[in-house]
Amino acid sequence: MSSKVYTRAGDSGETGLLGADRVGKDALRVEAYGTIDEATSTLGLARACTQYDSTVETIRGIQSELIEVMASCATVPKEGVSSGRISSAMVQRLESLIDCYSEEWIQTGKFSLPGGSQSSAALDMSRTIIRRAERRLVSLSRSELVEAELLRYLNRLSDLLYVMARVEEQRPIQEAVTAALQNTPGDNTMHITPELPLAVCDQAVEAGIRRSHEIGVPMVLAVCDHDGNLLEMRRMDNALAVSVELAPRKAYTAAAVRLATHELAALAAPGQSLHGIEANLPRVTIIGGGLPIKRDGAVVGGVGVSGGSVEQDIDVAEAMIRSMS
Repeated sequence: MSSKVYTRAGDSGETGLLGADRVGKDALRVEAYGTIDEATSTLGLARACTQYDSTVETIRGIQSELIEVMASCATVPKEGVSSGRISSAMVQRLESLIDCYSEEWIQTGKFSLPGGSQSSAALDMSRTIIRRAERRLVSLSRSELVEAELLRYLNRLSDLLYVMARVEEQRPIQEAVTAALQNTPGDNTMHITPELPLAVCDQAVEAGIRRSHEIGVPMVLAVCDHDGNLLEMRRMDNALAVSVELAPRKAYTAAAVRLATHELAALAAPGQSLHGIEANLPRVTIIGGGLPIKRDGAVVGGVGVSGGSVEQDIDVAEAMIRSMS
């Protein structure tokens, strides 16, 4: 006969710590391991939502360790005596995982808004819950003993969950970009990418300037190579200051993604395969005005124009491309 889930022992508002001590259910120590229990459950949500085996494996390992972490929280330590449940090796393992995921993480230098994917959102929730557990333990440490390794473990864990969330939301975008590139029409055989001579860049910029004069809009015009490195940029008189930043970003995006930036914008619309790409990949823009430069089916560089409306920027960029054909 199976044992019953309910015991009635906690009906008075108290619960037992490991070691038979009984405390109120609102005690800081109980609040701390209860908060970690919340994080463990939210990690289960992240594990259920992710499509990546590496994320599943990492989360399973964390959840297993959090059982010991909660047990450590539920034990009142004795002066100078460690519970032995949380070791420095466990903290070092988290640091190694942070380093591993950081190698994959493409840092944008911008504040990340949680919600890039279901699994990354769940990881961000877990991170903030772990931070709350850490705050509860810091409060507890002012009146009771708290193992130092326990605080270090939670601090590293929140850092790991942050990096994992960023990688988790970037992976589908990178895969979608790869798929989009594979579906781009053209010869997919390997090419030795030719260089763009400065004379050709000059020719393109001059053609763009002529077209800008024709439509009466001062522009900033940029040309980059196939790796997105800037080869030439010129700012016409009275062109907008912000265009100095936007034009090379458009050229970079067109070369790196091998798509016109206005075509990328369509793929990045809400509900589309590349939604959020500009927020998760540095230097990428989805503002129209960037066009790839193609030679014999290969992308050899990109042009970027900024200063007018999207339609005007594309118009001038097309004039630059025509001059190189």
